[in-house]
Amino acid sequence: MPVNAEVEPSDTDTDAPVDALPVNEVFHSLQGEGKLAGVPSTFVRTSGCNLRCWFCDSYHTSWEPTHGWESVDSLVERVDEHGGEHVVVTGGEPMLHDPVVELLAALSGRGYHTTVETNGTIYRDTHVDLASISPKLASSTPTEARPPAGGDAAVGSWAERHEADRLQYDTLAALVESYAFQLKFVVTGREDLAEVEALLAELRGVTSATIRDSDVLLMPEGATREALAETCDLTAELALEHGYRYTPRLHVDLWNDAPGT
Repeated sequence: MPVNAEVEPSDTDTDAPVDALPVNEVFHSLQGEGKLAGVPSTFVRTSGCNLRCWFCDSYHTSWEPTHGWESVDSLVERVDEHGGEHVVVTGGEPMLHDPVVELLAALSGRGYHTTVETNGTIYRDTHVDLASISPKLASSTPTEARPPAGGDAAVGSWAERHEADRLQYDTLAALVESYAFQLKFVVTGREDLAEVEALLAELRGVTSATIRDSDVLLMPEGATREALAETCDLTAELALEHGYRYTPRLHVDLWNDAPGT
């Protein structure tokens, strides 16, 4: 079982040093999703997100963030302590934070392969070996019937903001043109595939990058084994029908919803 780093939450975000990142946890585990599923990796999980997906499995880093402020040098040292070759910078939304540029450059300079997990709404010019882009479909938008997981977020205000911000085609184009990438879509039902196909057609029309069907990953929604069981068969069927990849959520299969996985 991976072990969480103990990070004390700060009192207020105004305490933030200019060269530090808000970090929820640093841990070593197996990459659970995408083209590198199963690869031992060190995860740097930042706090804060600009979206509010109702099915988010890390609300403690998003709208109820807990974190400590850590410098880039400190984070690189902590990554070095775990060893290995792969580092995943995730969140929340890590691209929110200016110092992520320095962190990714520093990790690259030390020879690490870096993956960034991003919702695709913010572009940063830095070193990324794999941009794991998860554009949010309409089915991700919170509603009164499907409030953001984990608590008491104000659904009304966030529903409008999330819906307005969840797709930024100029940013998606910049990401796929700049980095090796995968496009990872959370599947909640069969109706999601019409939007996936429309989104891909739109994106292919505004970018010079080649987006292969093998770059498109369908991932079942579910943060627990029980929830995952309800969507994995359908997601596999849709991947077969449309020629896309199916990606597991290996960490959920192995450790259910335990923290630090």
